[in-house]
Amino acid sequence: MKQKLLAAAAALGLAVSVTAGQAADTVKIGLMAPLTGSWASEGQGMKKIVELLAEQQNAKGGVSGKKIEVVTEDDGGDPRTASLAAQRLTTQGVAAVVGTYGSSVTEASQTIYDEAGIPQIANGSTAIRLTEKGFKRFFRTAPRDDEQGRMAAQTIGKLGFKKVAILHDSTSYAKGLADESNALLKKKGTEVVFFDALTPGERDYTTILTKLKGANPDVVLFTGYFPEAGLLLRQKKDMNWKVPFIGGDATNNADLVKIAGQEAAEGYYFLSPPQPQDLDTADAKNFLTDYQKKYNELPPSIWAVLAGDGFRVMVAGIAGAKSTDGDKIAGYLHKDLKNFSGLSGPISFDAKGDREGEVYRVYKVDGAGKFVLQKL
Repeated sequence: MKQKLLAAAAALGLAVSVTAGQAADTVKIGLMAPLTGSWASEGQGMKKIVELLAEQQNAKGGVSGKKIEVVTEDDGGDPRTASLAAQRLTTQGVAAVVGTYGSSVTEASQTIYDEAGIPQIANGSTAIRLTEKGFKRFFRTAPRDDEQGRMAAQTIGKLGFKKVAILHDSTSYAKGLADESNALLKKKGTEVVFFDALTPGERDYTTILTKLKGANPDVVLFTGYFPEAGLLLRQKKDMNWKVPFIGGDATNNADLVKIAGQEAAEGYYFLSPPQPQDLDTADAKNFLTDYQKKYNELPPSIWAVLAGDGFRVMVAGIAGAKSTDGDKIAGYLHKDLKNFSGLSGPISFDAKGDREGEVYRVYKVDGAGKFVLQKL
């Protein structure tokens, strides 16, 4: 019996040794994304891009001579699920985390990663306050809502609208963008005739649409997400109300047209960083060709591409810092990463972890449901 126990212990020790050796030969990068829920198309796109980039990077030798392993957790597009997903990732030996999409979902994970000493880079989270908390290891490849607010006010002015209704959904992102746009529009002398919120996830928005119509605006600025935007457009058409809508960057998703229908979506404006098909660097074009070859489709939106940029940035941070220590990676990204060649353009970060430079564009949905870049 004693000999059997010794043999078992030796075997266990060998297994632990092999596992530790395998772990030492890899660098783990976490991905937190909404793989389920109403934003699942974004999350699935994020996963596909990050996995393809990891595959390509590993074919080049990985990072610092080690293979990269992507460890993925589903945040469900929900803050409560996100906090659990973040806690799971902190126990799996990840050197950094990419994600996530929604601002309120990212906000639920920030403190968890910060306390664990793990750098996090969000891809679709634009709420201003995310980088006002002093987290030294938090970054984002997405721009901020104050920049988007300026673009919204500027676009509304260029299109000649005088009376604006603003509708949000009370989430961190949507309320922040609504407040920023409201202040800037009023400063420019534009009349804001309506400011209120809907409840996300509902199936019938005719009541709020009736209230909006009663305010008699020239245009409606909706700052929420694409599932609700699609329903609003469809139900607005059913009411035969022809007022134009402008959306924020969270409405930039092909599912908007699927939900609304092409006829109802036609003429819809939205603000966004460049669409995948409008990225003009050779690096981006080559990668999108590879993506389409592997998955037989283009990414669902720019937000998935920005997750890819987050992955590339973290790989550059690990290589540049010559370490998987969170503070060293963050220090390199803050001080040494300048004009990094991202798929979405040059990437540098300021002291808060915000991406530097202006990236917003204006798009309009055409009769075929395509997103067309506008020159205003």
